[in-house]
Amino acid sequence: MKRLFLMLLTLYLLPVHAGPVPDMAPDKVGPSSYVIHGPLGRPSPENHGFMNNPGFVITNSGVVVIDPGGSLQIGEMVLRQIKKITSKPVIAVFNTHIHGDHWLGNQAIRIAYPEVPIYGHKKLIERVAAGEGETWRQTMLRLTDGATEGTKVVGPNKSVEGNQEVLIDGTRFNLIYEAKAHSDTDVMIEVPAEGLLFLGDNVLSGRLGQMTHGTFKGGIRAIDLAMKSKVKQFVPGHGTTGDRSILETYRRYLVLVRDGVAKLMDDGVEDFEMKPIIRNSLVDYTTWVSFEHEFGRHISLAYLEVEAEMF
Repeated sequence: MKRLFLMLLTLYLLPVHAGPVPDMAPDKVGPSSYVIHGPLGRPSPENHGFMNNPGFVITNSGVVVIDPGGSLQIGEMVLRQIKKITSKPVIAVFNTHIHGDHWLGNQAIRIAYPEVPIYGHKKLIERVAAGEGETWRQTMLRLTDGATEGTKVVGPNKSVEGNQEVLIDGTRFNLIYEAKAHSDTDVMIEVPAEGLLFLGDNVLSGRLGQMTHGTFKGGIRAIDLAMKSKVKQFVPGHGTTGDRSILETYRRYLVLVRDGVAKLMDDGVEDFEMKPIIRNSLVDYTTWVSFEHEFGRHISLAYLEVEAEMF
């Protein structure tokens, strides 16, 4: 019966879909770890919706994937890159948070490995079940003009709480969680044996991301937690893997926006007057991808956050 169920599941997941995503070679970031650094940008027909940083860690007998991307096609591309490096099977997947550009690629892995466990925070699993996964699927389809056609929602099936250890095939994955950072679903994944910490979208490098589901204070707290790690390499959700300086740089942005808004509120400055003033303190970030798209929203969200703390 179980075998029949897996066969039916595989048939359901097999799609008629759009063309493949061009291969992108992984960068080695640890003794047995790799990251495919996606382009910096928003989902588009040109990038096929690929703009995150899928990673994978090769263990004794298998491969653990972190955030396999935002579509079936991206997940297939990730699997092709893994197979160029190792013949070992995928034995586990981690999804760092609810935003579908990071996890809709689960489908490709589930097709190739029907019994693979997919780990995600319990709130992520709840959100997918409540329909946010389908919302993200539709969003990716719309923003890419159909380049993600055929993608189906395959969310995590292994719930984690965060701030816990998950042992997979002899390799330890330490989960770090702040309840209201970039979202309330974000889990950072430390792999001590690899000297590596996957940050999810709690930290970005060279690109600004949305803060709609999070808080500036929580984002700062999450980065402070990450900075306690003794690892040397940090993988942002978007942007190039680097040292501790990428944490410091993104933290500084969050602090400048939040504290800037708080000070101007104290000075009696209206919210619509804040943007050009705070922008002057952010010259190091104005060339970041999506700065113009996200900066104004960040001011508004920080204003609401600070205002709420007054009551």
